[in-house]
Amino acid sequence: MFQRTQKEVNDGIYELTPEAAESLKKSKYYNDDLAPSTKKDRTWKTGNYLNLWIGMVICISCISISSTMVALGMSPLMAWLSVVIGNVIVIFPITLNAKIGAKYGVTFPVFSRLVFGKKGSHIPTLSRSIVACGWTSVNCWIGGGAVAAILGCFAPKLSDMTNTVKMPGNPATPVGQIVGFFIFIAIAFLVAYNGLDKVKVVQDIGSPILIAVMIALFVYSVVMLRQTGHTIGDVFRVQNDAKLMGANGGFLFIFCAGLTSNISFWGTMALNIPDFARTSVDQKAQRNGMLMGLPIPMAICAFVGIIFAQATKYATGNASWDPTSVLYMIDNKIVVIIAAAGVLIGTLTTVVAANMVSPANGFANINPKKITYKHGVIITVIIAIVVFQPWWVYGSAAGFVFGFLNNYGTIIAPIAALFIADYYLVKKGRVDICGLYDESNKYTYKKGWNLAAYVSWICAFILPLTGNTVLSYQNGSGLVPNAIQYIAANGYIFSFVVAFVLYLLLMKTPLAGDRASNGALTEEELGGITAKANMVA
Repeated sequence: MFQRTQKEVNDGIYELTPEAAESLKKSKYYNDDLAPSTKKDRTWKTGNYLNLWIGMVICISCISISSTMVALGMSPLMAWLSVVIGNVIVIFPITLNAKIGAKYGVTFPVFSRLVFGKKGSHIPTLSRSIVACGWTSVNCWIGGGAVAAILGCFAPKLSDMTNTVKMPGNPATPVGQIVGFFIFIAIAFLVAYNGLDKVKVVQDIGSPILIAVMIALFVYSVVMLRQTGHTIGDVFRVQNDAKLMGANGGFLFIFCAGLTSNISFWGTMALNIPDFARTSVDQKAQRNGMLMGLPIPMAICAFVGIIFAQATKYATGNASWDPTSVLYMIDNKIVVIIAAAGVLIGTLTTVVAANMVSPANGFANINPKKITYKHGVIITVIIAIVVFQPWWVYGSAAGFVFGFLNNYGTIIAPIAALFIADYYLVKKGRVDICGLYDESNKYTYKKGWNLAAYVSWICAFILPLTGNTVLSYQNGSGLVPNAIQYIAANGYIFSFVVAFVLYLLLMKTPLAGDRASNGALTEEELGGITAKANMVA
C-alpha cells in the first residue's frame, strides 16, 4: 500500500502533505530554509518575475558584456548579435530547469540531490556557490565605484583615480574604490540577510530606476557621439578592427569566445533558477516573467553598451568597456550623485538576487542542521572579499571574457545538461519530493554519490578548461589559437553536449546504482505517493 506524501495543489504545482512535511523535520537533509515551498509560500506573480529579471539584467556588467567585444576589435553590430544569440541559447536550459523548481518547490541544492545523490550534491552546489561569490565580488566592486563617486563629491580624494594603494594583483588600486566596495557589500549583505521578501521589495523599487539609468547612459553616449561628429548610424557602419582582432586571435575566435561568455553570463541562472521559480503562483507566472524580462532587456542593454563603447572610442581613441568610468567624466556634482545613486541601486538589485541568494542556499545544503540561509549569506560575503579579490578579478576586457566568464562557463554548463537529461529523459519527470529529504535509500546511488553524473561532468569540462588555463591563449600576442583553444572558446556548448550524451549512456551502467537507489519511479509508483488536487491526501 502506497503512502501519499505529496499532493498537487494547482495545475502542475506540488507540495508535501502536512504529515510528510512533519516527518522530515528530524532528517539530517532537512532544514526550514531548504524545505519545499507550500501553496502559501507561492506569492510571486508575472510582474514580480519581470521586475526580478529587469533588476538583474539592466546593470553595469550586462552593459559591459557587449562593450568588451568592441574593445577587442569586433564591430558594434557583431558584438550586439553575439549578445542576442547567446541569450536566446541560454533561455532553453533556464526555462527547462525553472519548470522543475516551480513544479516541486525545491531549491537548486535540493534539486542537485536528484542528479548527484544526497552526498554528491555538495560539490556541484559548492561549485555554483563559489562562482556566485565571484560575481558578488565583481558586482560589488562595480557598485563600490558608484559609492566612491558619491563620496568624492564631498571628499575629492575618494574620487581621485590617482590616489591609489598597492593591492594583490593590482599595484595601483584607487583608495575610493576600495572604500566604496566595502560600503556597498555591507548594504548588499543587509538586504540578502533578511530574505527573499526583502529581495522582492528591492526588485520592485529598483526596476524603474534601472531603466532611467540605462536611458541616461544612452543619452550621454549619443551626446558624446555628436560632439565627435558622429551618429548612431555611423556606429553600425563600423567594421571589425582587423588589426586589433588579429592580435587577439582573429574574428572567429573572438566571436566564439564572446558567444560563450554571453551564454555563460546567465548560465549560472540555468542552475539556480529553481531558487526563484519555487515561489511562483503557477508555471505561467515564472515562465512569462522570464521570457519578457531576459532577452528583450538584455538586447537593449547590449545596444546601449556598444553605443557607449564606440562613442568613447571616437572621443578618446580607445573603447571603454566599463560604463562606470562615465561617473568620473562629469563635472556637475548633482548629476554625479543622481547618476551614481541610480547605478548603486541598479547594481544592488543584481547582486542580491542573482549573486547572493544562490550561494547562501548552497552553503546551507552542506550541513542543513548547522548552516542556515543567513549563515550562507555571511559565508558568501567572506569568500567574495577574501577569495575573489575584485581589484584583480575585474581587470581587462580580455581577462573578463577569456578568463572569468569562459572558465566558469565550461564548468557549470555540464551541470545544467545533467539536470535536464536526468529529469526529462532518465527520471521522465517523476520525482518523490519526500525522498529528496528523508534518510531512505532513495537518491543515494552509490553510498550517496552518483558516479555516472560525476564522470560525465568531469569528462565534459576537462578539455575546454585545459584550453582556457594550461594552454591559455595570450591575448594581444597575434598568434593563431590552436584546436584545444578553439574548443575552449566554445566551452559552454561543447561541455553541455558532451555531458548530456555521456550521462544518458552512463545511467544505463552500474555507475548509476540500482533502481531503488537512483530513485527511478514507475507511473504506478508516482501515482501511489501523489494525491491529485481534488483528492484528500
